Amino acid sequence: MTTRTRYFVIVSLLVMGVGLGTGLVAYYVGLPMGAFQRNGGPDELQYIPRDATVIAFANVQEVMNSELRQKLRRAIPVQENGQREFENETGINIETDIDRVVASLNPDPDSTNLPGAGMVLARGRFDEVKIEALMRDHGAHVEDYQTKRLIVADVPAGNPMVASGVSLAFIEPDLVAVGSTKLIRRAIDLHQSGDNPQAGLQSVTGNEELMNLVRSLDTSGNAWAVGRFDALTSRAHLPQNVAGQLPSITWFSVSGRINGGIHGMIRAEARDDEAANNLRDVVRGFMALAKMQAGSRPELQLMMQSLELGGAGKTVALSFVVPAEIFDMIPGAQKPMPAPNPPQR
Repeated sequence: MTTRTRYFVIVSLLVMGVGLGTGLVAYYVGLPMGAFQRNGGPDELQYIPRDATVIAFANVQEVMNSELRQKLRRAIPVQENGQREFENETGINIETDIDRVVASLNPDPDSTNLPGAGMVLARGRFDEVKIEALMRDHGAHVEDYQTKRLIVADVPAGNPMVASGVSLAFIEPDLVAVGSTKLIRRAIDLHQSGDNPQAGLQSVTGNEELMNLVRSLDTSGNAWAVGRFDALTSRAHLPQNVAGQLPSITWFSVSGRINGGIHGMIRAEARDDEAANNLRDVVRGFMALAKMQAGSRPELQLMMQSLELGGAGKTVALSFVVPAEIFDMIPGAQKPMPAPNPPQR
């Protein structure tokens, strides 16, 4: 596999990571009112296998145009090498070609160093011929599967990052799937046949426990991720002394809205009422410490005062607001005022 193809593999995995939570600040904004159907969640969930442990949603266009992102770009100029490399390898410009993404993590028994196999489903505008030609030029090859074409970047045997290779396929003309080859094939199966539990083929929309979390998300928010916390930690290979300190959480969800600032809600479902009460005590301690650290800065005080702990029974919820003024504290974040015109003589 060429160096460029290895870059494609690495960047693809990074995009998956963004899709699973790290990009909530950078990419996840904007949930169209039409994205939710009767079963809950965006249409793309019908192509994610039922055993998903984490799913997340993002509207890329809104966050790229958000006031917060523009402010951060002024304050922290970043060389977007990864994004440019991804475009060079795939012909996809993340900022202009992609409208929204749905990402998932699913169990992968062949991968022992990752929490599972990942897949990103991106909805937007794509030049299929250009994308295939670029990827083939960089060492990928094409396989036919069902009625679709898989553009596959093979991974050397024993690679600790991904066991089954990374592929790209167009599930629909405006929907591209990037990720684990196994998951891409299962997504194509679901597209071709739909749910067929008797044949062992079912989408995540049939996972009632997970879909209940999706339905519970506030549709006025424009970013969300839900998942099974214990499934992630069980494959994280954490040191015993660290794993023993983690709270007994089964499910989690994150929802929010990013505009000038960030409005968010984090929910966790503990193993039982006692574990939930213990978690609330930990969060209260954190809140008290954070409020003490805010000092006399009004921006920080506003954020700390926004923290609100809620939930009942096994559910713990924490809402928060990160006001726009917080980001104005970053040097260069505030747009410089234009110089006044010299007086006319």
